Amino acid sequence: MIPSLVSLCSQVVVSDHSSSPRWLSWVPRELYRPLLDAAFADCRPLAVNELVQRWPERALRVGGHRGQGPGRTGPNRLSVQAMLLAVVRGLSDPRCALKVVDLCGLHGDEGGFGDSMGGWSLTVALCSMVVQASNGAQRGRKKEGERERKRISALEREKDIKRQWQKGREANGEDVSSDRMCAVLAEEELIKGVRRRMEIERKQQSTLTGVAGTTKENEEKHQGSDVLVHVRADLFVNARSWERVHVALSTSGPLKLQCRYLRVEEISVSSIRTLLDLLPRKGLLGMDVRYSSLGVAGLAELLPLLSTFPALNSLRLHYCNLDFRRDHPGLEDALRDLSQGLAQLQELRRLSLTALRMPGQLRVLLSSLPQPLEVLELPYLSLSPADLAYLSCSHHASTLQQLDLSENRLDENTLPSIRRLLSNASNSLQHLSLSGCGLTDRLLRLLLPSLGICWGLKSLALALNPLSMAGLMDLIRMAVQMPSLRQLLYPNPLEDYQPGLPELPSSAHLLDWPLNDTIDISATSSQLNRVLMENKRTDLFLTCDLLNYDKDLMT
Repeated sequence: MIPSLVSLCSQVVVSDHSSSPRWLSWVPRELYRPLLDAAFADCRPLAVNELVQRWPERALRVGGHRGQGPGRTGPNRLSVQAMLLAVVRGLSDPRCALKVVDLCGLHGDEGGFGDSMGGWSLTVALCSMVVQASNGAQRGRKKEGERERKRISALEREKDIKRQWQKGREANGEDVSSDRMCAVLAEEELIKGVRRRMEIERKQQSTLTGVAGTTKENEEKHQGSDVLVHVRADLFVNARSWERVHVALSTSGPLKLQCRYLRVEEISVSSIRTLLDLLPRKGLLGMDVRYSSLGVAGLAELLPLLSTFPALNSLRLHYCNLDFRRDHPGLEDALRDLSQGLAQLQELRRLSLTALRMPGQLRVLLSSLPQPLEVLELPYLSLSPADLAYLSCSHHASTLQQLDLSENRLDENTLPSIRRLLSNASNSLQHLSLSGCGLTDRLLRLLLPSLGICWGLKSLALALNPLSMAGLMDLIRMAVQMPSLRQLLYPNPLEDYQPGLPELPSSAHLLDWPLNDTIDISATSSQLNRVLMENKRTDLFLTCDLLNYDKDLMT
């Protein structure tokens, strides 16, 4: 992408911080956005701080979206910290017009490459910013109250002096003019008026505080009266940051933290409940629970809480210790509670269930959803033939845009259901993952016609399947005939591995088994890319890199 002239000029302007006092005084508001983009791109935290502190518009959007293109990264850590500090400073800057700061999608992955700020770090920084702004506002109110008290004390001292002067003149038999008497009375009335106004404000504040404690709606309204800037973000909370997030959400002040997507890790159901009670009912779009021992009973308790958020459209549960294989007396009741809880999620469109060990129970969960799903991720679920048969004929099949069935074993018994599912989803499906499903050359050849009719498919992941070079070539020849396909994650062919693999290796075998050093691995890539060139498909990206694969990279 060729940068515009405005972008090039903005980079030059923000590169010299010593000149900022000159250009900040005359730059028009229309140029603040390109200047801030240039400051972020060139890692100029000082310029970021000065621009945000006097931001001329009511809204500031600094969110990042994955999938904007290869090589795109968000602002670095120092720039984000400078921006947050500028938001706090802008509260007392009359030139700043900020009312909404939208940071949704800004964070990157924790521990990722580069110096971008991860989700956990950004959440902690946001909470510190909210508490810092609240403490600053309290100090400001104390100073204002102290100034008011000093002013009143000065008036009272002056009044006492004038009274003593008046008494002295009366004792000496001097006449006190009526104008002087009127002035003294006016000052007394002024002092009484100030006192009366302060007393009324104090009573009103205590009354509002008492009423606000009765209901959550009144509490949000009372707290909102002091809010100057609303900060929207995606929050990432774990056991280490829970207390800090709890304090920030409970704090009233000039900054109000709002959450779009809430991700929690390794915290209990009661702690999740506490966080949800502190979030505004409107605005929460997604909930992501990971590595938390919810259990079946905990999930049944969580779902009614989520139903109180009317805009919630995404629910992700990863490794939450849900085991439906155990035969215990309360299993049927728990399943019924889960079904009823899911039925209350009226806007749910994205559902991700990872490693929940629930063979044979897919119908119980998905049939209760009131609306058809658009995104369904079911990796490591040990799906049974009955589960896949239900899914292929369910009301979700024709609306699915993204489907992940990774690490669910497929064989000749389940293949008809998969083909029926792909046929019903052919008009809507855009992303499909069948990695680690045990697809052999023979199974893949039976499945290729069904894959080929998914004309809207943009990404296809088939890693860790035991395919030979012949099967891989069949896959590539089919892929080049799909006009919308932009990414293909293919498995290393069996010929590239060192000898000793089982006859039908599992995905775990293929993941851990070493590749053969005596074979030129790049020869496989060259052979596949030759097929692309022959069919003039330079827009199709092939990769076998499972760890760095991103289905949204080129969409």
